[in-house]
Amino acid sequence: MRAATPLRIAILGAASSGKSTLSAALAQRYQTVWVPEYLREFVDVQGRVPRSEDQFHIASTQRAREELAAGRAHKYLFCDTTPLMTLIYSRYYFGGEDASLAALAASHQQDYDLTLVTAADIPWVADGLMRECPEVSVTINRMLLDELAARAIPYLLVSGDPGQRLSQVAQHL
Repeated sequence: MRAATPLRIAILGAASSGKSTLSAALAQRYQTVWVPEYLREFVDVQGRVPRSEDQFHIASTQRAREELAAGRAHKYLFCDTTPLMTLIYSRYYFGGEDASLAALAASHQQDYDLTLVTAADIPWVADGLMRECPEVSVTINRMLLDELAARAIPYLLVSGDPGQRLSQVAQHL
């Protein structure tokens, strides 16, 4: 039976840390849907990396897709990234964020019932325009953990191979 309001699970982490793999595996295990990262589609369609002025559009589209998917979810809705990650990347690449992006990230963070962070313990793999190097991922991971601490957002750090990560989340859910 489909829950009226699925539990939203935010899956955060640096590039090439296994968010999409985990999201898809969790959705399959719990027979529900997941929300892919819109940034990937944006880069594919636009044929370029995003600019500062694209950040709010990317985050708000990600959020809108969550809303659409929530109606199809069964018990859980797994979200491969959130506006908070867009905010962190905006700070890294553009030296800050605009007020609309900051407000979007702040206003919806409480909507997630659980936050998962994928550890940067798997081999880094280049992904076209989206990922520059492993060092950027290390910095983004540190910024994410600092931001979660600053906002007092509890999280479950998942690590290991895909099977181990799936088991860690399953034990927690």
